[in-house]
Amino acid sequence: MAREENKNIGRLAYIFCSDEYLLNINKKYLKHNYLTDVITFDYTNDNEISGDIFISAERVKENAKTYGQTFFCETLRVILHGALHLCGYKDKTEAEKKQMRAKENYYLEKYLNI
Repeated sequence: MAREENKNIGRLAYIFCSDEYLLNINKKYLKHNYLTDVITFDYTNDNEISGDIFISAERVKENAKTYGQTFFCETLRVILHGALHLCGYKDKTEAEKKQMRAKENYYLEKYLNI
């Protein structure tokens, strides 16, 4: 994925945690008081993507059930989502969310069809 986005990979840390742990990070660093499946801390420098990507395994499991996906596919989606943030993609506006989802789907399909 990084190569297709014209990026090099630096240091990536994926930290799988509980809802409670990620909620505390969300409150402390982002001032949000709600559950989420992934939070990305971006340390990218120029074209080298680096960062810490926290993923709530509980939230991923719940979302997989909600969206009729396997746990594996939903986990891969949030892994890709975090990496896409490091590549510069945002998801605050509806247009950004649509682009992010399209990129997630593209790479998810590409990975699963290898």
